[in-house]
Amino acid sequence: MTMISVAMRHFTRRFEARECKARRFEAPGFKARGFSRSGRKSHHSSLPGEPQTARAVYPHRTMLTFANLRKCYGSLTAVDNLSLSVRRGEVFGLLGPNGAGKSTAVGLAVGLLEPDAGQVVIEGLGAPTDRRVRARLGVAPQGLAIYDLLSGYENLRFFGQVYGITGAALDRRVAACLAFVGLSDRAREQAGTYSGGMKRRLNLAAALVHEPDLLLLDEPTVGVDPQSRNAIFDNIEALNRDGRTVIYTTHYMEEAERLCDRIAIVERGRLLALGTLDELLAAHGGPPTLVVNTTNGESRLQTSDPLAELNRLAASTTVHDFHVERPTLEQVFLHLTGRSLRD
Repeated sequence: MTMISVAMRHFTRRFEARECKARRFEAPGFKARGFSRSGRKSHHSSLPGEPQTARAVYPHRTMLTFANLRKCYGSLTAVDNLSLSVRRGEVFGLLGPNGAGKSTAVGLAVGLLEPDAGQVVIEGLGAPTDRRVRARLGVAPQGLAIYDLLSGYENLRFFGQVYGITGAALDRRVAACLAFVGLSDRAREQAGTYSGGMKRRLNLAAALVHEPDLLLLDEPTVGVDPQSRNAIFDNIEALNRDGRTVIYTTHYMEEAERLCDRIAIVERGRLLALGTLDELLAAHGGPPTLVVNTTNGESRLQTSDPLAELNRLAASTTVHDFHVERPTLEQVFLHLTGRSLRD
């Protein structure tokens, strides 16, 4: 066997190996603070300074269900017969271009919008129009839901009081949420003086102050700098380790790839595909691309058998180097819709 064949077999095994995300459903009442999905000790807990009290446990494994949802604005159908379910404890991505119906779906999920048809059910308990059900939800909308004339501290106290939190419990929650999003040192300054990234982080803190079981984040990194963007990613990953269920809408493929356990691809209000990243790539991404540099230059070949194609090339020319590119979510979307996510 040639050295190229040995190298290619090794690469192919690595390429085909799927990442195993350990899904950790903890024992009743246990909060998995300070541990990553792999079980390794983390250096930070989800909400620094917050007492580690047990959270309520509910019997249903499905956190949210959309059943044949439809929402129209005049002649425009924003959500078109949308059916899906979100599992407890996962980060669920809604991926699609601007205007795909993602924000409308979030509005329906939290009861801000009434569906024209179909229903939303939260954890088997009922619709989000029920105040008791809605209290278990937290939402960070794409349009910032904070008050510029109030300080970060005052914003969080206001939203905490709206949810009925008072006294020492409110003080603890406000302090913990400010620390969690890295705004403790700017807490007494008016939110209107914050940078775009800081406002986004305060928007997230406001959604967390009442400790919701289901968190809905609508394009939470729009217009933020790379440092704040990474801080928000770290926050979401910490919340997920803590057992929160997160619905994350985005049109950025790299965000969905990094954060989401499962991804629903939506376009013009319709669900086109749903699955893990590997499932979507396998079903809709097409074959991998073999990229080879030879004495004749670079060749890019889509092939389901990179090893055979590489050996065919090596028999007729000198191979200097090669690599295999797997399909991307962009290719999946292009295959499903005929256009780019950024169009």
